[in-house]
Amino acid sequence: MGVVMIKCPGTGQAISTGMKADRERFRSSPVFFARTFCSICQANHEWFAREAWVHEPKEKWRMHEAAFVPELA
Repeated sequence: MGVVMIKCPGTGQAISTGMKADRERFRSSPVFFARTFCSICQANHEWFAREAWVHEPKEKWRMHEAAFVPELA
């Protein structure tokens, strides 16, 4: 489970939409339109699902990656 992110069109920085989703489920969801308030530029940004991505915390990635790293003898 991660946070749905979009890119601020003004600054190019990634911002949270406040939505949480599973990466695979989000990719297979129907196309939708939404608005998100950007705390960087203090404006509402309109976006489509195809412009967004799911960001998962690094801790989860480290644990996930470590599970697939072979042990050195």
